[in-house]
Amino acid sequence: MRFGLFGSAAARRGVSGAEAARGLHDYVETNIEAEALGLYSSFLVEHHFSGMGQVSASLDVQGWLAARTSTLRIGTAVIVLPWHNPVMLAEQAATVDLLSGGRLDFGIGRGYRHTEFDGFCMPVAEAEARFDEALGVIRKAWTSDERFSLAGRFWQYKDIIVEPPTSQRPHPPVWIAAGKDESIRKVAALRCNLLLDQFADTATIGARLASYRSAVEARGGTFDPMQVAVARNFYVADNAAEAAAALERQAQVHARMVAVSRSPDGSNRSHITAYADTPGGTEANALYGTPDRIVAELEALQAVGVRYVLLNGGLQVRQSLRRFAAEIMPGIGTRS
Repeated sequence: MRFGLFGSAAARRGVSGAEAARGLHDYVETNIEAEALGLYSSFLVEHHFSGMGQVSASLDVQGWLAARTSTLRIGTAVIVLPWHNPVMLAEQAATVDLLSGGRLDFGIGRGYRHTEFDGFCMPVAEAEARFDEALGVIRKAWTSDERFSLAGRFWQYKDIIVEPPTSQRPHPPVWIAAGKDESIRKVAALRCNLLLDQFADTATIGARLASYRSAVEARGGTFDPMQVAVARNFYVADNAAEAAAALERQAQVHARMVAVSRSPDGSNRSHITAYADTPGGTEANALYGTPDRIVAELEALQAVGVRYVLLNGGLQVRQSLRRFAAEIMPGIGTRS
């Protein structure tokens, strides 16, 4: 089984510059240690306007991380395409890919938080169309060695050649976050890798993985289980009481995220908001507990076909990460 990290950092306003920077440096140092402990990758989220200091410029942070590591895959999970100029994003991503020696995993999505679309003054109804157009532009930008022009619905370009080129050819792996069956099949049709969320139960994860595999093979592709990464919140505890207390803290974090995600009319039912109406729904499938319990949960994921898990330990991840590497990874598998 392959393991990576998934999460964010905190650089809040209202504190000194040094204190704000500390959160970003702690994130980088955690990932340097993760590489030394044998983890394969690290995926960083992108968020805006939350008031929680979440990372907004993920490629900038991951570029810094790339300079401090040598083998760790550098990922984004996810950059929300509707908010970005796709040519400028293609340039930034290619730069990170080159400087990292071809270690970039380009994770993208359509976005789901009401406060972000509202803050950008962008109708959420346009998200899918903007996403589709932007992905097409980015792929063309990465693979075209000649100048081109493009007249799209949202973006227009005249006689451009996009530089620099990527290190990986034809371009870095593209990962797309999806959960609904139609969206998962679309990911396969786009020949992209699949990111699955940290909230769905094991049976649902298995069904989603099977749907993706079926769609890949129906198009003549060869399915690789490493094309699917499943996120999981995790915390390695000494006993059930400690795990329960940690879960309660995590529930408070999730409640704040739901508050900035849900639209006033409750119409957006994607990602975290889809689990929020069930008491404990956002914590139910977290890997919180003793090493034996976490191994059992990972073996259950293995049984439905999961081979790649991204661990989200929050901002206080390092102690759990050390125990995970020492007490869990040797028994369940290591990176490959």
